Amino acid sequence: MKNVLFSIALGCVIVMTSCNSYNNVLKAEDYDYRYEAAKEYFAAKQYSKCVQLFEIDNIVLTMKGTDHGEESLMLLAMSYYNMGDYETAGTSFESYYKSYPKGTYTELARYYAGVSAFKLSPDPRLDQTATYAAISRLQEYLEYYPYSDKREEISDMIFQLQNNLVEKELETVKLYYNLGAYNGNSRYDGNNYEACIITAENTLKSYPYTALREELYIYILRSRYRLAVNSVDYKAEERYREAIDEYYGFKNEFPDSKYMKEAEQIFRHCSGKVKS
Repeated sequence: MKNVLFSIALGCVIVMTSCNSYNNVLKAEDYDYRYEAAKEYFAAKQYSKCVQLFEIDNIVLTMKGTDHGEESLMLLAMSYYNMGDYETAGTSFESYYKSYPKGTYTELARYYAGVSAFKLSPDPRLDQTATYAAISRLQEYLEYYPYSDKREEISDMIFQLQNNLVEKELETVKLYYNLGAYNGNSRYDGNNYEACIITAENTLKSYPYTALREELYIYILRSRYRLAVNSVDYKAEERYREAIDEYYGFKNEFPDSKYMKEAEQIFRHCSGKVKS
């Protein structure tokens, strides 16, 4: 699929490399001439020159509906992509497949639109709006091309993005756990531990196959234990039993966990607090 695009830029064998030649092309009023020159610069990997030629006088818009319309827009988008300007590239790819929904390069444009969005996903500690947008765009590609040979690659990218979202949720889980029984942000005893459990459980429901599954589960176990330890007397035994149940679930799913020693300590302490 990628080779189809690059083949459109290989027809010309003479590359305009001198400053004088380039300046002459910039001043040329013949759009077809500029278009052919832009293809040469693209083939030579001089993407900034290719972009400039297409953007002067908005040649891409002028050529829309002509024989060169599709190729010029795709070359412009690929030039931005190869320059590392993924935001502009993504917009350009989207413009292509919306302008040419059954075009020669529509699948390729949707693919690169998704990859561009993937590359714009921020650090998990930052706002994840761009990550949600990237997941949506990649899933859209799979909806249009469910049997694509890029399906596995796209699925892997989606999984990585989802893990970014889980990692951000995990930071929230840790925050609630570290706040613990502190009442400054709550009127109810133990609410932070409960918030930790609810946040972790909801994250696991949304992303059951996350690579951070074990991390989320250990915080659920820790929080159930801390709820029991800090509980009022009439709720204590019930909460210790809930912690014991959580321990068995953790042990069954992660028998070789690096947290197993801690989990066993929690289990032993809880077992000593309940009636047989």
